[in-house]
Amino acid sequence: MDLEGAKRVKIGGHPALGRHGQRVAAQLAVLKATYPDAHCELDFANPLQLLIATILSAQCTDARVNLVTPRLFAKYRTARDFADSDPAELENLIRSAGFFRNKARNIRACCRRLVADHAGQVPLTMSALHALPGVGRKTANVVLGNAFGLNEGVVVDTHVSRLAARLGLTRQTNPVKIETDLMQLVPRNDWALLSHLLIWHGRRRCKARKPDCGNCELKKLCPGCGRF
Repeated sequence: MDLEGAKRVKIGGHPALGRHGQRVAAQLAVLKATYPDAHCELDFANPLQLLIATILSAQCTDARVNLVTPRLFAKYRTARDFADSDPAELENLIRSAGFFRNKARNIRACCRRLVADHAGQVPLTMSALHALPGVGRKTANVVLGNAFGLNEGVVVDTHVSRLAARLGLTRQTNPVKIETDLMQLVPRNDWALLSHLLIWHGRRRCKARKPDCGNCELKKLCPGCGRF
């Protein structure tokens, strides 16, 4: 879908944002049409697996995490399994995901807290998730949005930060401030989806070093087109 196609889609940008809100709504419509199957690319079968996979994804690609987790999840099935795991064995299983000692420490501490405070279950609130060791707001948003279908915020990773700036959605560089801007621009029902759309577009079209501006579906709606 191009700009003309986007104009035929019902646009509902934030009324207080005027023409800027309309452009954002048009960008969102194009991304939805371009990536109708956009989803979290971490493999998981339950909220605990997604929580662990997201912790592992720090400074690591989703593809690499998906190579690590099958053996990991076959050995450790519950929060108590992770909490009681042997540190050396856990480190060995996640070694290729990088920063394995710190990640193993966070996983064990997080799961000990799950067992102690939440009966081994992953909580459904931002405050409870954010209170877990090794779990920041980004990780909490991933779990809430994808394991529970709750739109409590927008996941801001490197792709989202880059595209939000190029598309004129924010001038901020701090992830929390970027998230605040995005939450004000996009309807709440689209918060979780927005991150997937931007991540998919960032991986497939708007790459960091060589963005494919010439073939970009958003080129008529992107203030950063051709500048990078």
